[in-house]
Amino acid sequence: MMKRYINTALLYAVFAMAGGVFYREFTRFSGFAAKTILSVVHTHYFLLGMVFFLLLLLLEKAFSFTNAKTGRVLAVYHTGLNLTAAMLVIRGILQVSAAPLSTAMDAAVSGMAGIGHILLGTSLVLLLLQVKRAVTPKGE
Repeated sequence: MMKRYINTALLYAVFAMAGGVFYREFTRFSGFAAKTILSVVHTHYFLLGMVFFLLLLLLEKAFSFTNAKTGRVLAVYHTGLNLTAAMLVIRGILQVSAAPLSTAMDAAVSGMAGIGHILLGTSLVLLLLQVKRAVTPKGE
């Protein structure tokens, strides 16, 4: 499982760098100088992707917390992180291009980002509970 964690961290590092390059070049090409949500895609992928999986690697090495449920919880985590990042990219592209957006479409983008955050939060808590069970001795 540790090899999977390091490979996942590497993948998210690449996604983070790609997000940063896209933000910089897309806004420059569009002549956009104001703030845009595209600027946080880079940090979301670095922290919630790369750093998170590097921490899981260290926790796995120290406590061997991985069990049968971990794969399902991580699938939810990946879904939440990538859904959140995708909605950040969509929202950022809409901001930079000044695309007219109906109230319903605006709410749909926000709602999908919210679902991504809920999935992230839920899976994070479930993973922390797994680590807690592995760290805490029986009877405490």
